[in-house]
Amino acid sequence: MSTAAIELKGITKRFGSVVANKDVSLSVQNGEILSLLGENGSGKTTLMNMISGIYHPDEGQIFINGQEAVITCPHDAYDYKIGMIHQHFKLVDVFSAAENIVLGINDGKRFNINDVYARVREICEKYGFEIDAHKKIYQMSVSEKQTVEIIKVLYRGADILILDEPTAVLTPQETQKLFKVLRRMRDDGKAIIIITHKLHEVLSISDRVSVLRRGEYVGTLITAQTNETELTEMMVGKKISLNIERSQPHDTEDRLVVSDIKCNSREGVKLLDNVSFTAKSGEILGIAGIAGSGQRELLEAIAGLQHIDSGSIIYNNPKTKTQDNLRDKTPIQIRDLGVRLSFVPEDRLGMGLVGNMDIVDNMMLRSYRHGKGMFLKRAEPKALADKIISDLQVVTPGTSTPVRRLSGGNVQKVLVGREIAAAPTVLMAAYPVRGLDINSSYTIYNLLNEQKKNGVAVIFVGEDLDVLIELCDRIMVIGGGRVTGIVDARNTTKEEIGLLMTKTDGGQINE
Repeated sequence: MSTAAIELKGITKRFGSVVANKDVSLSVQNGEILSLLGENGSGKTTLMNMISGIYHPDEGQIFINGQEAVITCPHDAYDYKIGMIHQHFKLVDVFSAAENIVLGINDGKRFNINDVYARVREICEKYGFEIDAHKKIYQMSVSEKQTVEIIKVLYRGADILILDEPTAVLTPQETQKLFKVLRRMRDDGKAIIIITHKLHEVLSISDRVSVLRRGEYVGTLITAQTNETELTEMMVGKKISLNIERSQPHDTEDRLVVSDIKCNSREGVKLLDNVSFTAKSGEILGIAGIAGSGQRELLEAIAGLQHIDSGSIIYNNPKTKTQDNLRDKTPIQIRDLGVRLSFVPEDRLGMGLVGNMDIVDNMMLRSYRHGKGMFLKRAEPKALADKIISDLQVVTPGTSTPVRRLSGGNVQKVLVGREIAAAPTVLMAAYPVRGLDINSSYTIYNLLNEQKKNGVAVIFVGEDLDVLIELCDRIMVIGGGRVTGIVDARNTTKEEIGLLMTKTDGGQINE
């Protein structure tokens, strides 16, 4: 067998008493795409960060093309022709694509921007990229920014590429385009490692799959000889069902009627443009769209966090049988009516929880206003924290652990669990499984289904179109702040939704 492009032997990494990776050994060949699978906290990103020079292993060896390599910083990784494309892009918004691509290169030669354009054009033609090197980053779509990141590492001569969740915010069409490029790069002899949670993509793009579980290497399989069920069992160590149970909606009522709402930013940019739809009790309404199409602003408008310039949001209160226009209410009044927003942002601690506070105190953030007297009662929040830890299998030493010490996926479970536990009548869940492994994701899907069966109107904003089609009853697509279509999830396809996601003329499809 030919010498591996990169080989890890006995890699171990500790952070204090926590062992992130334990005795991991795996390899990637030149001209191969390897998928790296594992639950949240299984050590995938930590392992890749050691290859790319962000961390240094405590034990073990890294071999590049058969020679032992010592990688102490990202610059060393570049010297070994290793490039990592992170999930959150590291680009300067006001610079052009070409300026970002050459930023930080010091090769001793005189800088000539025309040479840069010529080299970028050469890379694009070779692998099939589509990019305008003169365009500013802030004018680009997510897929264009990702293209810049990939060209950036190729420009530096990378032969080994690591991509962390590369399809998380791409449409199906953009994903197919990316995969086409990756296959060309593989055929050119590049070694490519992809970290992803999407099993169907693993089966579509990779040649082999390596699985990590709780920081340890489980094994490597040839992709053509495995399936989703086997890979899931390897990841979690037990059999789990991969079917999302979708019940038929019954006794539905119009719970939230949104009519012609418009929102503009302070600079006068249209964030939402004549958005209208109805959310019904006992059903899950999915919202799909390219990142930044107005999903966030829409949910924040309903929750009272975004100023609305015109239009109405009528809430049919099941308790009082009256109608309330949420546009006239404060965020606290809207929450007290039973309209809950569980938004999982990129910065989970910045927008949802307080990192230095423990799980119980984070539960109390939602309830302290209802306390009487000068002392806060911790018994109920403590019971709620215990229930969430048990039901959602939150990995934590206890309820008194500061939230910042939990892994990203466990922080997310606390965040979503807290909102569901409030027994809402409208639950808006935005990206509730962002970055979660498959086992944790299915736990959240089941919780949303339970809410639906209890008569809650669930609004689910997701990134994975397969999940939206399998979980939701109807799917509303937003493009450029406008509703471009509402489709029946049981009778639609990813391709139809993908086309609606790239449409911006607001041509409505009947419900």
